[in-house]
Amino acid sequence: MSNSQQLKNGAAVDERRSWTPMIGLFLAQVLMSFNVAALPISLGGFVEDFGVPPTTASTTIVVYGLAVAALVMTGAKLGQRVGWVLIFRIVVVAFAGSSLLMIFAPTIGWAIAGQVLAGASAAIIVPSLVALIAENYRGDQQATAVGSLGSARAFSGVSAFLIGGTLGTLVGWRPVFLITLALAVAVFALSFGLRSDRGNRAVRIDLIASVLIGAAIVMLTLGFNNLNGWGVLAARDTAPFSILGLSPAPVLVVLGVIFGQLFFMWTRRRTRRGRTPLVDLSVLDRPEERAAIYAMFIIVLMEAAVNFTLPTYIQVVQGRTPFDTSLAMMPFNLTVFITATLIVRFYTRFTPRTIALFSFALTTVALVWLAFVVTNNWETIPTILGLIVFGIGQGALVTLVFNVLVTSVPKELAGDVGSVRGTTQNLASAVGTAVMGAVLVTLLTTGVTQAVEDHPELPAELVEQVDLDSVNFVGNDELRDVLASTTATPAQIDAAVALNEDQRLRTLKLGFLILAGISAVAALPASRLPNYKPDEIPDPETE
Repeated sequence: MSNSQQLKNGAAVDERRSWTPMIGLFLAQVLMSFNVAALPISLGGFVEDFGVPPTTASTTIVVYGLAVAALVMTGAKLGQRVGWVLIFRIVVVAFAGSSLLMIFAPTIGWAIAGQVLAGASAAIIVPSLVALIAENYRGDQQATAVGSLGSARAFSGVSAFLIGGTLGTLVGWRPVFLITLALAVAVFALSFGLRSDRGNRAVRIDLIASVLIGAAIVMLTLGFNNLNGWGVLAARDTAPFSILGLSPAPVLVVLGVIFGQLFFMWTRRRTRRGRTPLVDLSVLDRPEERAAIYAMFIIVLMEAAVNFTLPTYIQVVQGRTPFDTSLAMMPFNLTVFITATLIVRFYTRFTPRTIALFSFALTTVALVWLAFVVTNNWETIPTILGLIVFGIGQGALVTLVFNVLVTSVPKELAGDVGSVRGTTQNLASAVGTAVMGAVLVTLLTTGVTQAVEDHPELPAELVEQVDLDSVNFVGNDELRDVLASTTATPAQIDAAVALNEDQRLRTLKLGFLILAGISAVAALPASRLPNYKPDEIPDPETE
């Protein structure tokens, strides 16, 4: 072992810091994740209190995600310039202000403004968490701290559904944001235990790169999020405009890719000239680091797809409440929470490559299993078992790849790692949710169209009264209401409902198989992750 490695490992052993500051960082992750999870629960309250349609109310979710994704890289540079501890406290106070806007919002416009402020604050909190962990912890403490961020996301999802669902049912949606306000106050108080830094006034923010990456992220996010609503190729009636009949969604995706490439070209050019880039691309220099980013993208994509598919099916198709949904998702979320926390114990015995390949194997097997055993009843033992196995693989992966990135670069680049992480996660979440929605609706439309042709008890004149081009996941009661306005007889309505039930379940099974295929393909980037032995981790400070 080299002297630098001995010094590093010795420091990791000798310097044991209090976990109290980490509690604040953990709660900061909970704060952001709880806010995100609370928004869908509050949509019904927005509609009722403000008298707006659901599409307008859901704008609160969209603007939050856009603000985070578009500003996270700029936020990382602000942190390096101002100092991580100082800017962390500032944006936590701003997040508290967003909670107050939500609590006292007289109109939907105020609520939207609150989420814009929350998203802009989160864009700085995300890289701050990584940088502050790198500054305050070393060795196994750092690995444990990184793992806690992944477990915090799962913990927030569970608590938001349980607490938010209960408060929303008994009291109303506004008290839910009292919780985020209390969390912000607690985080601010605990931040005074963090190791201080002064920042670097010499750091310059590349405004051109900020505009390029911001435009790219906004276009990609809007494009992917609206593939289903505006049309995958041909523009639907719901599209705001069309380009020679083409949906604006794929156009935005293409433009987003172009702006993203321009960002990378500009950043490399700026680096070659010796000027400070918006994000230091050296954090992606090595194949292992790029493999970690690819793996992270796939992991978050799968998580977003599952988190979209199951609640949609449970709430829309089965007509159950958000509280019921949280109970059905509990095995998955709790497993992710526990695994993300405990997986660090295996780092001393197995290499990142081994853990990643094994974990992706688990997620693949679990998704294939769910494709065969899932039914309309989520409380069956085989379904719960599949969600638990998937959660084990997911929890292990989300912590592992993040830890690979953090430990592979010097601590002064931790903020850049945080911004790359934030951008990757937001993009993957948008892509996973949108693409899974588009795929499921396309499969359902194709299946229903084919099934109608194979069922003579549903005559052509009845089918003509139902727009098969707008087939979506609907509950049995809603479908019966729609068919009641047609010339369908009771027997034909029963046949149509039975057909739709069969096709919905078939579509769900195919969706799980598609995700299993994506999980299996992830073995490629996973095979390029570091294959370090426990005592061979290189010291990034000396490279």
